[in-house]
Amino acid sequence: MNKDIIIGFLVGIITTFIGLLIATLIFGNGDDWLLVLKQSAQRDILTKMISLGALPNLAIFFFFLRKKKDNRAQGVLIATMLVFIITMLIKFFN
Repeated sequence: MNKDIIIGFLVGIITTFIGLLIATLIFGNGDDWLLVLKQSAQRDILTKMISLGALPNLAIFFFFLRKKKDNRAQGVLIATMLVFIITMLIKFFN
């Protein structure tokens, strides 16, 4: 695998995690983020929170495209697809 694809993948995963933390802070009313994630799972909205967390990947993807870093953008796309697959597995097997 290309080094740039791996870098883009890691950036995509980290961005998704940071986006998920921001979503829990916004919708969690100042509670602990682990508590918010547990409550989200109980209310069956965890997949929606994960999807909100993946939204910043869109900005990172276009940033890499604008900077002509196509392989890094491909890595971000792969990370986003992995998040999608995990989200669907949680949604349908929970």
